[in-house]
Amino acid sequence: MTRGAPIPETVTLHVPFGVVKRGGRKEMQLPEGVAQSRRNDNTLVKALARAYRWKRMVDSGEFATIAELTEREGIAPSYMTRVLRLTLLAPDIVEAIVDGTQGPDVTLANLMEPFPLDWKAQTSRQSV
Repeated sequence: MTRGAPIPETVTLHVPFGVVKRGGRKEMQLPEGVAQSRRNDNTLVKALARAYRWKRMVDSGEFATIAELTEREGIAPSYMTRVLRLTLLAPDIVEAIVDGTQGPDVTLANLMEPFPLDWKAQTSRQSV
């Protein structure tokens, strides 16, 4: 704007975006090709932290079995085993999740489904 030019009362800005569910909440998703800043999926980061914490507790001998740990944590064994499986993710996928640069298909819901143990297969399957 130049000096002395009138200031408009309203400005309309059109931004195309979609709304997607991520971790039980709605999130704005910009169209392809638009530069996006980091977007941490806190639910996914929290699940990764839990998975590694639980794994450390079992590996250290603090709990002899997953059943003992699920009883202490007060959660279902099937949930714990699905979350523990996140410790088998390829390091580049884990890094992308923590950095907030994972692809739109990398969600907790998708990662709770069975995935290949081979890291190369995981990376090609996930949009990291």
